[in-house]
Amino acid sequence: MTINYGKISVCFFLAGCLVYLILLLPSCGVNLHLYEYFGVGLLYYLLLNIIFWTCLRGFVLQIAICSTFLGICNAVGVMLLCFSTLPWNIFGCYIFYLSFFHYSEFLAVALNKPDSVTVDSFLLNHSFEYGAAAFASWAEFLVEQWLFPGLKQYYHVSMVGAAICTGGEVLRKLAMFTARTNFNHLVKSEYEEGHRLVTNGVYAWFRHPSYVGWFYWSLGTQLILVNPLCFLVYTVISWRFFHDRVWMEEITLLKFFGEDYYRYQQQVGTGLPFIRGYEINPP
Repeated sequence: MTINYGKISVCFFLAGCLVYLILLLPSCGVNLHLYEYFGVGLLYYLLLNIIFWTCLRGFVLQIAICSTFLGICNAVGVMLLCFSTLPWNIFGCYIFYLSFFHYSEFLAVALNKPDSVTVDSFLLNHSFEYGAAAFASWAEFLVEQWLFPGLKQYYHVSMVGAAICTGGEVLRKLAMFTARTNFNHLVKSEYEEGHRLVTNGVYAWFRHPSYVGWFYWSLGTQLILVNPLCFLVYTVISWRFFHDRVWMEEITLLKFFGEDYYRYQQQVGTGLPFIRGYEINPP
């Protein structure tokens, strides 16, 4: 019998999210301290981990640990967004988008390509650089809140960032569900049986809609936090990353699909600003 890891992850994600909300909603009218939001979440997560390590094993244990962690983070974000004040409500908005992104990455792979889903599908350990960028954004937010608290009062900038994050998230997931089994988090160097060139849906708009979504999502997170320095750094680093990624990926796609992919290149752009991809006959 095939185990539906997607449904299992949903159960654990909701267990983390909903129970946390149930625990704190009776206190929503009380002006809770910031440490109380995070403290309750941490204690609840530690309790769940004791239960998980006692009752579960293998991949299901890994799913439980990651999904409940992201579910609790998602709920913490919701509580801060709804019941805290500036600037911590915008930090809650950021936590909401960040945790949902990582959980939805796993869920999309589990539903579309269950045979290849692993704990890495959460992208929580994406790379050292990705983790360093996240920590840098948190550090900038906290330092600027301490030194220049007025900077974090531009709520309209955060709302623009939230709108961009929403658009980027939706576009990326549409790309994943359109490509289905043809989508991979890693660039494939060898052709797999059944792999086909996807040119319909959002792939008729952009050659790399999942990268377009992720690119703008990452910039949106820094607008939510009103982080001017990290916004500039994220723009440069993300652009460079996707420039190199698209160039490398299109070499393999031309090898896999030949003339079909070449014609597709001529008809549809990458969708990423000033990134043309790998060109056989550059102008």
